[in-house]
Amino acid sequence: MTLLDRHIEFLEALRGAGLPVSLSEGLDAVTALGLIGWNDRTQVKEAYAATLVKRANQRATFDGLFELYFPRMVGSGVDADAEAAGVAKDGPEALAEFTSRLAEALEADDVELLRQLAAEAVARFGAMPGRGPGLSSWSSYTALRRLSTDELTARLIEGLQQGGWTEEEAARVGTRRVDRFSGLVEADARRRIAEEKGPEQIAKIAVRPTIEKLDFLHARRTDLEALRREIYPLARRLATRLTQEHHARRRGAVDLRRTLRSSMSTGGVPVDLRFRPKRPHRTELVILCDVSGSVSNFATFTLMLVFALREQFGKVRAFTFVDEIHEVTSYFRPGADLVDTMTELTKATEHAARMGRTNYGRAFSLFQERHADALGPKSSLLILGDARSNYSDLAVDSLRAMADSARHSYWLNPEVRTQWDAGDSEATRYGSIIEMRECRNLTQLSEFVHDLA
Repeated sequence: MTLLDRHIEFLEALRGAGLPVSLSEGLDAVTALGLIGWNDRTQVKEAYAATLVKRANQRATFDGLFELYFPRMVGSGVDADAEAAGVAKDGPEALAEFTSRLAEALEADDVELLRQLAAEAVARFGAMPGRGPGLSSWSSYTALRRLSTDELTARLIEGLQQGGWTEEEAARVGTRRVDRFSGLVEADARRRIAEEKGPEQIAKIAVRPTIEKLDFLHARRTDLEALRREIYPLARRLATRLTQEHHARRRGAVDLRRTLRSSMSTGGVPVDLRFRPKRPHRTELVILCDVSGSVSNFATFTLMLVFALREQFGKVRAFTFVDEIHEVTSYFRPGADLVDTMTELTKATEHAARMGRTNYGRAFSLFQERHADALGPKSSLLILGDARSNYSDLAVDSLRAMADSARHSYWLNPEVRTQWDAGDSEATRYGSIIEMRECRNLTQLSEFVHDLA
């Protein structure tokens, strides 16, 4: 494989993970690398980052993919001379000797040495049989379990305290250093597996995508905080784009009478077209959100984005449900603090559950009974949820009546399409009444909201 092949594969992997890398930016990277050369890996990495990474939250994804496509080393991290001299690769004595060196490196906070020890740990203590004859695999979990990170942390904290650190400082710093070493071990295990199976397979599985591409249903606690921080910047970008497009579409159809009248000065040749004024139309939005379990994250972020863009809509009303309908429109006040709104909304979802189990049919029936007047010929109905109703009555007649009352109807499902209709999912049956779209991340969500507005 040539460097050009690897460069192209790297750019494709970045795009697949959510980084918007254009053709011209790829050429910029080639130009930069032509100037600095390929001798210094750190310079190569920074040249790629300078030309391809646009936002700070994309850097972690970029770093993970760079380590796969341009690894620091190839093969084993165990010193070849040591192996030739007969140093034991594994066993109680080898493990004790390695742990002692690791503890010293952690106490000294020698980052480069820790990186080398991480590679050695995977090679010596993380090797596993592969799935085929002559193949091997590597496990960061196995290596870290053999090294006993809890004992390492306690040993490091004790050493830092003896060096004059307070108990609180030693605990905080010791935990952070061991966690960082664990991350190095995990990264090297990915490198070894990618070396055998190819980086493209590992990139799809092991490297977390950018926050815009991260699945709502797979988000961790730290990811949720990043998603919250991203909502308003995303809303501002969308609002600017929508305003520009609305201005571009401001003109209506050609006004033939005014055009002919204005062409009298040119002998009847219509040089200057005149247009009828376009009647402004803003979508009135009614949102129903399933807030049960992990689906609640998806519903909450969708609500936050829609209300951040509420000026793009004529009117917005929002309802949450598990098996009970509860209106939450009042929680989204202009100028309200994001954190306070999220906290109030979380408390409000308690009113959306009566029995505690998701029941779409009951929620739809109650909406028709209590809030049918919310829908009209100017409104668009938006339902957020995974269409899993615990095998309860689906109330398809109520849903059909809701869809008939609205001008447009949409259903956003945060599950991957291949999981629709599995188990208690009724995606196809509900989808026959309301158009159902897969919406698993911020990118898909922003595209839908753009089209909706």
